[in-house]
Amino acid sequence: MINGKRIAVVMPAYNAEKTLERTVQELSDVVDIKILVDDSSGDQTAELSRRLGVQTFVHDANYGYGRNQQTCYREALAAGADIVVMVHPDYQYTPSLVPAMAGMIASGVYDMVLGSRILGRGALKGGMPVYKYIFNRLLTAFQNLFLGVKLSEYHTGFRGFSRELLETLPLLENSDDFVFDNQMIAQAVMFGFEIGEISCPTKYFEEASSINFRRSVKYGFGVLATTFSFVAHKLRIRRAPRFGAAGRKITESYYKRIVRSS
Repeated sequence: MINGKRIAVVMPAYNAEKTLERTVQELSDVVDIKILVDDSSGDQTAELSRRLGVQTFVHDANYGYGRNQQTCYREALAAGADIVVMVHPDYQYTPSLVPAMAGMIASGVYDMVLGSRILGRGALKGGMPVYKYIFNRLLTAFQNLFLGVKLSEYHTGFRGFSRELLETLPLLENSDDFVFDNQMIAQAVMFGFEIGEISCPTKYFEEASSINFRRSVKYGFGVLATTFSFVAHKLRIRRAPRFGAAGRKITESYYKRIVRSS
């Protein structure tokens, strides 16, 4: 707990058995709630998560990274979290920065905090493939121009959110795939939430999850589509439910049916 606010860490997981224990062991005592959502893994991720004392939810099928996050945030809010930090259980990002990220939100200054691999030159040093680094920089420059903000990167998977933000954004309108992350930032900008960044080292190694070149290209086109949709909605050329106040929220009850808790 920080400044009287309950902190939840959520971990969207898929075949994370080899790295999960290291991730959980490094979580700070300020974390009040620990939640893992297993997207129908083929290994023992869910069983290990239960043994580690983490609240565990298991999808009945592999729905995708975006859908996994939707469940993570829904269950964190249901558990009473005021601040939610997403930590990938593949140990690519250091969990030791959770208190710093949560503190930035608890201060009341920021609604979303991104753990940036670009600040401090940590990306290439941590082993990020050169082509991913180049794509990252080009797409970030493109989105800064059209979204009207100035972020060092949009593509990190280490993020923190206020309860108000998670309850406001129409997250059920987003993709079930990896571009969910990017759509969420664009939504935060559209709804006027304050976004902060913190330098975060990253590690690329065999057990760490990473999308391949083909999926990276698909993600890149998804980022472009998200940006064009953002601009079209803002200019009232074409309205998108993703950027409208009436869009579906993660608190809507029908979503509960695809998940079982343990």
